[in-house]
Amino acid sequence: MELSFDKAFDRLMGHEGGYTNNPADPGGETNWGIAKRSYPGVDIKNLTREQAKAIYLRDFWQPLGDAPAALKFQVFDFAVNSGIQTAIRKLQAAIGVADDGHWGPVSAARLASMDVNDVLMRFVAQRLRFWTALSSWPSFGKGWANRAAKQLEYASEDN
Repeated sequence: MELSFDKAFDRLMGHEGGYTNNPADPGGETNWGIAKRSYPGVDIKNLTREQAKAIYLRDFWQPLGDAPAALKFQVFDFAVNSGIQTAIRKLQAAIGVADDGHWGPVSAARLASMDVNDVLMRFVAQRLRFWTALSSWPSFGKGWANRAAKQLEYASEDN
């Protein structure tokens, strides 16, 4: 089954909700998973679901081009949690190319030469290592780890 952006977005909204402003969250003010720190020009408090969806499509889903949808979803989910450049850097590390945070033809060619399941496992390993190194792991780690586990369950459905 091919995972569409619309379905991926709906899944993601199962982990992201409405407006929050948790002082322990380094992203600061957040709505629909869109953080003020990453989008300082956006009126976060009044951001609509459709506006958030447009940002996600443009900035989080489309940069990986024709990558397998199951992998795009994993990167998309991590990007919402940790930023698109971090997610791309960790994907690049998982596939063994320079981790510069910019998806280009070298990264795309390397990914295309690899088994998607191997990449998924390597990427989730990168994700977990990244999270456990954060000072906010004690506050948010359990939720992040459960989120990654749920996304792996989805990956098996999407391949």
